[in-house]
Amino acid sequence: MSEQSAPGAGGAGRPSGRLLEVDDLRVEFRTQDGVAKVINGVTYHVDAGETLAVLGESGSGKSVTAQTVMGILDMPPGFVTGGQVRFHGKDMLTMSAEERRRIRGEGIAMIFQDSLSALNPVFTVGFQIAEQFRIRRGTSRAEAKKRAIEMLDQVKIPNAKGRFSNYPHQFSGGMRQRAMIAMSLALDPEVLIADEPTTALDVTVQAQIMDLLGELQRERQMGLILITHDLGVVADVADRIAVMYAGRIVEEADVYDLYAKPAHPYTLGLLDSIPRMDEKGQQLRTIKGLPPNLMNIPPGCPFNPRCPMAQPVCREKVPPLLQIGAGRASACHFAEELVNRD
Repeated sequence: MSEQSAPGAGGAGRPSGRLLEVDDLRVEFRTQDGVAKVINGVTYHVDAGETLAVLGESGSGKSVTAQTVMGILDMPPGFVTGGQVRFHGKDMLTMSAEERRRIRGEGIAMIFQDSLSALNPVFTVGFQIAEQFRIRRGTSRAEAKKRAIEMLDQVKIPNAKGRFSNYPHQFSGGMRQRAMIAMSLALDPEVLIADEPTTALDVTVQAQIMDLLGELQRERQMGLILITHDLGVVADVADRIAVMYAGRIVEEADVYDLYAKPAHPYTLGLLDSIPRMDEKGQQLRTIKGLPPNLMNIPPGCPFNPRCPMAQPVCREKVPPLLQIGAGRASACHFAEELVNRD
């Protein structure tokens, strides 16, 4: 890693190389109905200036992993039962609450799925952004307001100065999401986790938000973790993709390799389910069945009840996540056959 500047310095003065590492993370929810094994050995990393997309259906563990990284997982019912979350090589799971609080916002920040719920309805948008500067940086009210307006302007909210005093309900869905991005970036984090940042937005606004995130990331050399279930959203913005299923990473690859030659049947099913312009009038492809009950994950490969390629070994042995080439890994007994198919 190159010589480091102070956290939050931003831009060219930032450290390069590995920023965040999630290593064999395991989380379970203990409820009256039983124990749900929600995260089952997740491992991934993100480097400075890199975009990692984490894909999977709802319930695959994407958001729970992010909440554990941020230290905002409800405990109980959630319990971290194993693994590490390292920021600049230091395990956040063993830090004190105060140490983690200092990292949140300035080291790692998060954009939440529902901007209307994430923003406090009884405070103005500008106040909520300015509050971070006053509390975390000790600035005056006037300086905090000035910097909040600058943030609103940076995320391309028209008439930022006039909009400073608006409440969340006075913003459209796309504008609220821009305000959430401004709030997340206010303290200039090194890693930004964007959890379904385009949910419930129309296609045009989705593209605008993704373009904005990409532009801000390049300017600040952030590591960006983009959590989504939409393969179409990440095609143009991701450097690497990690595919999650039943609380596990089942495939990880460079974005171009993954789209060209998926190495797991689940990834192949996700790609096949994307509507195609050259197949008008044809029935959409789907992945049959439903994700497993995390209180009763099937033996062997968790995907085997839905997998068209399943063989007896898939119902008996859990496939480990193994390297199958440079920068590629797959948790499938038949990964090599998939990658080498015509």
